[in-house]
Order: sequence, then C-alpha cells, then structure tokens
Amino acid sequence: MDREDQLYPPIKALLESQGYTVKGEVGAADVVAIRGEEPPVIVELKLRFSLSLFHQAVTRLALSDHVYVAVPKPTGRQARRMLKDNLALCRRLGLGLITVLSDGRAEVQCDPGPFTPRKSKKKHARLLREFQRLQGDPNAGGATRHGIVTAYRQDALRCAAYLAEHGASKGATVARGAEVPRATRLMADNHYGWFERVEKGIYQLTSAGRDGLIHWAYSFEPVAPM
Repeated sequence: MDREDQLYPPIKALLESQGYTVKGEVGAADVVAIRGEEPPVIVELKLRFSLSLFHQAVTRLALSDHVYVAVPKPTGRQARRMLKDNLALCRRLGLGLITVLSDGRAEVQCDPGPFTPRKSKKKHARLLREFQRLQGDPNAGGATRHGIVTAYRQDALRCAAYLAEHGASKGATVARGAEVPRATRLMADNHYGWFERVEKGIYQLTSAGRDGLIHWAYSFEPVAPM
C-alpha cells in the first residue's frame, strides 16, 4: 500500500461488519464510526508507525475513549519486534490498534482501554544486581558512542588485566587474584575474544584482549596487588 486512502475500505468493512455506520474524513478525524447511542469510534490512518500518528490519536481521545490507529501490517525482518513495541505503546496510551494485511483484511490487535503494566520482580532484581556489580559510573546516561560498560565487561577486563600482568594462569588463580569468582567460566565463554585456553584450565591473553585493555582502560579499576 502506498496511499492512506487504501486503508479505508478494509477498516470500513471491518466496522460495518460490527454494525457501525462509517464515514471518512469527518472533521479532523480520518474515520468515524457510529452505532446507536454508543460513543463514536475514531480511527487514524497512516502508512507506518510514527510519532505524529500517536500525537493525532491521543488528541482524538478528547472526542472519544474509543480511538484506534490503523497501519499496514509490518513486514520484513524487524516486523515482529516493530508490531510488538508499537502494540505495547498503544496499550499504554489507551489506544486501539488495527493492522491491514496485503490481501485487504483488517485485524484488530488491541482495543482501547486503561492499561496498568505488570511489574516484573525478576527484571527488577536483575536491574539491582547489575547496579550493585557495576564498578563506579563508567557510562554517561544515553551515550552509546564508545560502547556500554556492563558489570560483565568489567569482570572480563579485570581478568584480562591479571593475565596481562601475570601471564598464562589457572582459572582459579585468576578468580582469586582478579576478584572475579566466575573467572574460569567467563574466560571459557570468551565472548569478546580476549582469552585463549593454552591447556585445560589455563588461559592467556590474546592480542584482542590487550587492545581491549587499552580501549576500555577508563571503565574499570584493576584489583590492587596484595
């Protein structure tokens, strides 16, 4: 679909099948549907999700509690994530969402209504654990240019710094010396390509690890030698 008016017939058919009388371009609204004495249903049409679409729809809430946004159903690699994220936004704003398929069918993804998000105790606990484990404050809020420093990366850096100073070492020795209890698992997983196993349980630093120590030097403090 390359025009907004191509969305209208499927939306009109959907609403008429539910007993509504439907008219397009009524006042400032793209679509208005009336059924008996019920409050009007308003639908705002756009070819894609956008901030202006949500602004328009929120403005229509001054006219009715039954406001939908309607877009062609997303396609492509990011389609599922795009639909999921915008569906969540619609629910938080109290809006409904209708998607129109390429075959001309319209699907209601959610209806308008109040929404109270459920808190996740698991995610809450994970956030607090990461906060406690993160050494210092290495990330400027909102900045991603240099890369995000996580507690996991700081642990990897402490292991790398230990190997840079002491050479190839047993995982248990690194765990004690770098004060990283999971050092052996971390070096074995080798997510950053910084470690190399030279024999069972013994690891050394790679050239990528030495570069990492230089690149991320600002982000951690090596454990002071005893």
